[in-house]
Amino acid sequence: MKMHTTYMGLKLDSPIVVSACTLSEKIDNIVKMEDNGAGAVVMFSLFEEQIRKEEARFKSVLSSTSNSFAEASDYFQDLDDFNVGTSEYLETIRKAKERVKIPIIGSLNGITNEGWIDYSKMMEQAGADAIEVNIFFIPGDVSMSSSHVEHRYLNIIDAIKQTVKIPVAVKLNPYFSALGNMSHRMKTAGADALVLFNRFYQPDFDINELIIKTDLHYSESGEIRLPLLWIALLYGRIDLSLAATTGVQSAVEIIKYILAGADVVMTASSLYKNGIPYLRTMNKELQDWMYMMGFDTVDAFKGTMSQKNISNPTAYERANYIKILEGMK
Repeated sequence: MKMHTTYMGLKLDSPIVVSACTLSEKIDNIVKMEDNGAGAVVMFSLFEEQIRKEEARFKSVLSSTSNSFAEASDYFQDLDDFNVGTSEYLETIRKAKERVKIPIIGSLNGITNEGWIDYSKMMEQAGADAIEVNIFFIPGDVSMSSSHVEHRYLNIIDAIKQTVKIPVAVKLNPYFSALGNMSHRMKTAGADALVLFNRFYQPDFDINELIIKTDLHYSESGEIRLPLLWIALLYGRIDLSLAATTGVQSAVEIIKYILAGADVVMTASSLYKNGIPYLRTMNKELQDWMYMMGFDTVDAFKGTMSQKNISNPTAYERANYIKILEGMK
């Protein structure tokens, strides 16, 4: 069985990709991911807010020290040339590129245009094969129009693509009013791939303490339905690579996503639950299924269940929704 696939022009030996998570903070883990069959690794995310906080803390120390000992400032680098917080991240990319052959994809979560541009360029210079842009933005301002939100996304993509030459993937949320059209516009802005979907960590309430709780829940297999739908709808209709993420617990979800049209399938929750060697298990299960079904390559079955290719396209539309409700009688 030939497991290779292409994602944003990158040649991968497997369609199973490790999504952005803290497991990639350690170089030895990245090596283990490659050894167990990962097609690529998306690095843990670099958050602009964290870096800004570290810079502010550094400036505070510098200011208080300089006020007491004027000559002390000579011992500090100019902050314009000292990007606190990025050095460890970039060094991890460099070391990973020295140790493994699989593509290393930087992950950037920014808040300002300047941050997107600066940090994406640094990742490229550190050796990243591509960048995944995670635009985590909740438009809580009720005066902000949908058009403004959309242009914000498009401007970020355009700014990054004007800065780097490596491929750029955009990790999207599912809440756009016209996701298909927005996908086309992102392609025009320069995006090379879409990652569907960003999984927001939403707050909960503690009704006894009357406080907002934030906790982490791993994704479950039932959560694949929404990204599965949109990948099946977009496949063959936009000239972008498609990556599926959320809900991957076994090869079953991987197979479903590829049938819908995904070029790659990303997972992290399954590795937290089962360990990095579980990548080998999922690759083996995928190969066994391909053999059983008579598929020699991943491309042979990719997109066969997309809306474009199935015999009954209305299965993805409102008519099927009515059938489901009628079946509950």
